[in-house]
This record gives sequence, structure tokens and C-alpha cells, in this order.
Amino acid sequence: MSHHPRLRRELTPTAGRLRDSSHDQVTRMSAPPEVPPIVARAFDVSRRAGYVSFCRNETGRLLAALAATRQGTMAEFGTGCGVGTAWLRSGVRAGATILSAELDEKLAVAAQEIFTDDPQVEVLAADWSTLRNKGPYSLLFLDASSPEDASVDSVADLVEPGGIVVMDDFTPCEVWPPITAGRVDVLRETWLTDERFTSVEVMVAPDASALIATRN
Repeated sequence: MSHHPRLRRELTPTAGRLRDSSHDQVTRMSAPPEVPPIVARAFDVSRRAGYVSFCRNETGRLLAALAATRQGTMAEFGTGCGVGTAWLRSGVRAGATILSAELDEKLAVAAQEIFTDDPQVEVLAADWSTLRNKGPYSLLFLDASSPEDASVDSVADLVEPGGIVVMDDFTPCEVWPPITAGRVDVLRETWLTDERFTSVEVMVAPDASALIATRN
């Protein structure tokens, strides 16, 4: 694995405390404690489904801010119970749409409940590869837990010129090339150096970072 596993967060929409083990203290990020109603609804659905693995609020706020800059169609590979999708939806403009695919049918059905009667969001109970022929996308949110599916070569042609790729769940690293668990993080290194994208790694918390890549 070239990244740390998806963080497990307390199932509450106001969770915002992070433990900084290096200083043994709680660090608070500067953000309102409330979350958008659609995100709170996604938390409720996740709780009832017993699903506790989803993007953290700091990443969610980043997704909302990026979605607000997009037109056309956005996509998410790996819906889970729809928390990341809900964060995207909270920022999306009128006329833009979101497609999300989740292989686990139970989770996909739960996520579909969040967006009932919402014409701007479609959640498919399918492998993410079904979204390949529905692009190109103005924003693509990837689950980096499958490096082979999140590689630059796998998704470069799915993003329109000027489109954005977002990947989360990286551990901040101060050296180059980036190291995770004692090994070179090949996925991150490749994204940060590929000439098809202008990319940057952004810290969203002391213990977490996201990668943002814009298609040249």
C-alpha cells in the first residue's frame, strides 16, 4: 500500500478534533462545527448502515470548495455510504451533475437514499469502470486505496482539459520522493511529476493530506 488506510472517524457530523500524537494534544482546524444538511443526512445513513469509513470533514470541505468551481459532470469512484458525494453536492452549482459508483450494492442503495429526487446526483451500484464511457469529467474524486485504479494512466483520459482530480488519505511527508511506511509512495510520486497534470499535495490536517491535480 502506498498510503495509509481510510481513516475511521466518529459518526458525528460535528467531529472536528484531531489527535496530534507528536505533541500529544488535540488540534482544531479552523472551520464551522456545523456541516451542510445533505452531509448530516449522509452521516445518519452511514450510521444506520453501520458504515464507519468515509472521507473526513476537512477533506469534505475541500471537495465542496472545488466542486463550486466546476461545471459539467463530476464523478466519484467508490461511493461508500455517500458522505464524500454529499460534500461534493453541498458545493455543486446549478446545472452541474455528479455520478458516483459503488461496487457494494448494500452501500450503493444506502447512498441512493440520500439523494432521492435529486436530479443532480446519480449513484450507481456498479464497479467504477462503468463510469469510463460517461466522461470526460470536470472533477474526479478517487479512492486511492486501489493504486492500480488510481494511477495517472488509468484516469488521465477521463478528465477534461482543466479538469481536477482529487485523491485523499495520504500521510504528509517532508522528504522527496515521498515515503510511506518505509517505502517510496509510487502513486503519489507519479501524480506529482506527470507532465499531463499540474499537481500539488495539500495538508488538510496535521496527520492527513490530499492530492489535487489539474489536467493540462
